[in-house]
Amino acid sequence: MATIIAAGFGTYAQSQAALARLAEAGVDPEYICEFRVNPPGMHDQTAIGGDHASSEGAHHAGGGATKGVAVGAVVGAVVGAAATPLIGPAGIVAGAGAGAYTGSLIGGMKAGVDHEAQPDTTDVRPAEAMVAVNVDGANLERERIVRLFEECGAWQVEDAQGLWQDGEWADFDPVAPPHVIGGRAPDVGTAPRA
Repeated sequence: MATIIAAGFGTYAQSQAALARLAEAGVDPEYICEFRVNPPGMHDQTAIGGDHASSEGAHHAGGGATKGVAVGAVVGAVVGAAATPLIGPAGIVAGAGAGAYTGSLIGGMKAGVDHEAQPDTTDVRPAEAMVAVNVDGANLERERIVRLFEECGAWQVEDAQGLWQDGEWADFDPVAPPHVIGGRAPDVGTAPRA
């Protein structure tokens, strides 16, 4: 296992600046890798695709959507029936369809998803550009790597033990909580973006 220091950056320009600074410091490219972390829910780590199972609210969204379809279809059909003298019998079908669709959206959102506690960045990684360094081969002290990442605008710096293979962090897990050791907090009111 290798000791890895990795940093999450909100912009591509910041990650490129970090790569340039690491090269200037003499770190061999074999011990540096760069990659993108997808937004939570799009990591494709489970059989059903995405990390759907990690969201408590997502467990209840399907039931809420089903209830919303039923209620929305009935309400839409009634509205469509009222509009039948103006647009004909197709109004009932169109009203039921529009009501079912709208009901499923509202039902899915009302099923606890909007009341779900939001994880902080020490629990779930947001979308970010990441740069990772294999400290064991970098010939650079870990404190200097952390400082370099922070100076380049890393909003989160973490350390990990991992498999480094062919110049990449081969066993990186985007849904595993990071072990945060430094970084700069993003501006208040703004989320990191990649």
